[in-house]
Amino acid sequence: MRIGFLFNHDQIHQVAHSLPIAMALADAHPDLDIVVATTNARLSAEVRRIAGPAIGRRIKAVELGLTKSASRLMAATLESVLPAVKLLIYGDNLDFFRSLDILVVAEKTSLILKTRYGLNDLRIVHTRHGAGDRAIGFDKASAGFDHVLVSGPKIRERLIAEAGVAPESITIVGYPKFDLAPPRPAMPMLDESRPVVLYNPHPSPHLSSWYEIGRSVLDWFVAHEEYQLIFAPHVMLFERPYVLTIDKLRVDRAGRIDERFLRAPNIHIDLGSRASTTMTYTQRADIYLGDVSSQIYEFLLHPRPCVFLNPHRFDWVGDANFEHWRAGPVIEGVDQLGATLEQARRDQDSVWRPVQQELFARSFDLTAEPSARRAARAIARFAGLNALQGVASGAAVSPNIDT
Repeated sequence: MRIGFLFNHDQIHQVAHSLPIAMALADAHPDLDIVVATTNARLSAEVRRIAGPAIGRRIKAVELGLTKSASRLMAATLESVLPAVKLLIYGDNLDFFRSLDILVVAEKTSLILKTRYGLNDLRIVHTRHGAGDRAIGFDKASAGFDHVLVSGPKIRERLIAEAGVAPESITIVGYPKFDLAPPRPAMPMLDESRPVVLYNPHPSPHLSSWYEIGRSVLDWFVAHEEYQLIFAPHVMLFERPYVLTIDKLRVDRAGRIDERFLRAPNIHIDLGSRASTTMTYTQRADIYLGDVSSQIYEFLLHPRPCVFLNPHRFDWVGDANFEHWRAGPVIEGVDQLGATLEQARRDQDSVWRPVQQELFARSFDLTAEPSARRAARAIARFAGLNALQGVASGAAVSPNIDT
């Protein structure tokens, strides 16, 4: 049986969500033909960094590209605005996808293999990437997968109720990315005596705080050196000159980072390095400041103060798409930021920690068994294979969770 794991994106942030599953599956079933397919050198390097010697021994690796001249021309014309390569890669590599029995993906674009190219015999498993609350994560497209692996009961319930996914097509497996979670990382550029705030805006123009007040947030921290700031937005915010969203059609520009922010001694800026995808910042920061990014749930692996920015003035209370905003105070303007940061810190244990623990438990079903191994067993069961044997050498034990 041939099982493929596809990573098809501009950035590397989806790799850690499903590559550990490929490693655990290869360890438990060495007789399987497991191939990891990437679509650019950046993704290939990240796969090799995480998987190490497993690549070339238990796991094959291939890098797919555009093979048709028309596709290359279209990509050269459109790629600065649209993810053209990401879409065209499928039609140019149909022979590869036809060679697979099962394809495992972290995103929904791969459903085009069924809906447009007619590969209905190819069984596709969705691992998802993140445990966030945004409505797009629960749209009807999710029902197009043959099986879906989810992190916890919240995801399962919403997929059934909102996306129409059959209950028997869902398995709760935990969160394989947590198997790779680093300890609290040392960051020499930060002063341990001052609280560190992580500002993590989302790229979607209709939801993000960046376009409306992001620069005002950075200005506030320039003027308040009693705090240190890590500005590490979602890796796709500054990836292209324009940000396009399709769930609610909108185009905007992230713009440039002004020199005064780059020079500020208490601000560390990272617009998309590997550290933005490895939980380095979510594990190091003392306070989370954001809007709708699912990274809030990774931050809550260890509950700490949170503040949320609502410049769009959403009527969010009771809306499942903003459930994570229950984890801390919500403000609409930067003029409220100083007092709210103090409030969030002061009330963390008495008010916010219990809510954060509840939200985390609903989002992640973690056990002593590594999540990647649980996910590998689910795929093996879906494929009709015998139960997993042995221990996946590439997976770590589940992380300790603050209570």
